Amino acid sequence: MRVLVVGAGQMGAGIAHVFAAVGHDVLLHDVSEAAIRRGVGVIEKNLERAIGRGKIEQTQAGALLARITPHIDITAPADVGIAIEAATEDEALKKQLFIALDRATPSEAILASNTSSISITVLGAATTRPDRVIGMHFMNPVPVMKLVEIVRGLATSDTTFAAVRDLALSLGKTAVEVRDFPGFISNRVLMPMINEAIYAHFEGVASAEAIDTVMKLGMNHPMGPLELADFIGLDTCLSIMEVLYDGFADSKYRPCPLLKRMVAAGHLGRKSGRGFYAYP
Repeated sequence: MRVLVVGAGQMGAGIAHVFAAVGHDVLLHDVSEAAIRRGVGVIEKNLERAIGRGKIEQTQAGALLARITPHIDITAPADVGIAIEAATEDEALKKQLFIALDRATPSEAILASNTSSISITVLGAATTRPDRVIGMHFMNPVPVMKLVEIVRGLATSDTTFAAVRDLALSLGKTAVEVRDFPGFISNRVLMPMINEAIYAHFEGVASAEAIDTVMKLGMNHPMGPLELADFIGLDTCLSIMEVLYDGFADSKYRPCPLLKRMVAAGHLGRKSGRGFYAYP
């Protein structure tokens, strides 16, 4: 099957990687050739590590990369079986992309979103095929993490759900069915924990290192919540908290003021070189 992945960032590149790895031809879209090259560069580095560990052969890596084709014009007709949007966590942007994908792809194609919190029902309503719109929320890093949340919007058909569930299984992933509520399962549970850790740091309860150490050694988490926030991106964390806060109208989801200030200052975590920790 031919797949269109919209967004060549960390998540989009990872999604393109796993589809190409099992033999699918992938169109990788972003706003510029430079952005697509950066995405392909991420895939190349991941493949180099896999070759170094003896997990794949050089010829396999070359064949995988050959299945990925740059796709610049989102309005150009794309003969694909599924399009997966993996753009920035911004509802207005995603709706624009779904409108464009609805026009550019065959009417029978499935339109999926890798959104981590935004309503699939809202995205589906922007198209003429809400029954074929679904959430396909991969975890980061995509080639490593096994979970995919399959999110059903209000109009998502059983046929669409079954097709996407089976597709996720064919990628070697574990598919979990989720209904369309803000944050789904993963971020409805994870992000308030991260937000509370930021509050603890903001209120002077402990240093970032101490908070992370408690959660790693006391709760057996592989990564502390503040280190994880840096890895995810503090801007993404804030966007998800705002979706939860707006969606539930409950003060327990109020984003910590420190998180807002750090994002405003451009301290976004690993991708900016500075968050709760410094990344030279």
